[in-house]
Amino acid sequence: MIRIGPARVPSRESPEAAVELLLERGYTACEVDFEGKFWMDYPWAERFGELAREAEIALSVHAPIAGFMGHLERDKKYRMATGMLDHSAGVAVACGAELVVFHPGFLLGREREAALEAVAEQLGELRERLEGKGRAVPFGIEVMGRVHELGSLDDVLWLSERLDWVRPVIDFAHLHAVTDGGFVEADAFGEVLARADAVLESGAPFHVHFSDIAYANRNETKHLPYGEGTLRAEPLRDALARFDRPATVISESPDEESHQAIKAVLVGSRV
Repeated sequence: MIRIGPARVPSRESPEAAVELLLERGYTACEVDFEGKFWMDYPWAERFGELAREAEIALSVHAPIAGFMGHLERDKKYRMATGMLDHSAGVAVACGAELVVFHPGFLLGREREAALEAVAEQLGELRERLEGKGRAVPFGIEVMGRVHELGSLDDVLWLSERLDWVRPVIDFAHLHAVTDGGFVEADAFGEVLARADAVLESGAPFHVHFSDIAYANRNETKHLPYGEGTLRAEPLRDALARFDRPATVISESPDEESHQAIKAVLVGSRV
């Protein structure tokens, strides 16, 4: 089964308006967009989650961009990031979201191994804090689109294997960028999904970010309307069909027409 939906809640007017739009547009998933700021309070989240469950819409939460681990010091930025991830988990619990998506952080002048160890250590400390608050939801760590920074597929899989409550979030737009357009055949998608499948617990869905993408020098530059670049949904659909595991695909496209075009390929329906 493939669930699909947008990377943004389509209305902030009310939970009812948001779920109504999701249903009208034929979506079965949605990622709560906190990348820039927190905009949803707990009562809003609780009602949104209640309505989404009734509509069989799977929810996830994307934490703020500054909510990353692996800081050099336990300073103000670290405390702020920890607070952001803590609050994201609280909202995820309130709305019944399946996981909290976050970015892995930065090398900050370190060797990759040292940076990864720092991320793992600080995530462990965060987990203890969340367990004490009843917020120990799964976290999803996103594959990034910068070839010389933290967040490669290997980095994400290493952390996911090291920490059993962390799952890989496979961003195929980012992978397409860092491979200079390498994702055009189903086999390329399938190889990545197979590696993710090996570290995911039984029953957990693949969590996929997808959109067309512009890139330069093997680094992402911006998300594109579907069809303007070279990343296509057909090979993703064909690769997902090889696995006995559900998938949630979140479209990070910049417009509704692109969401619908991707959805039509993946699940064979269009509003």
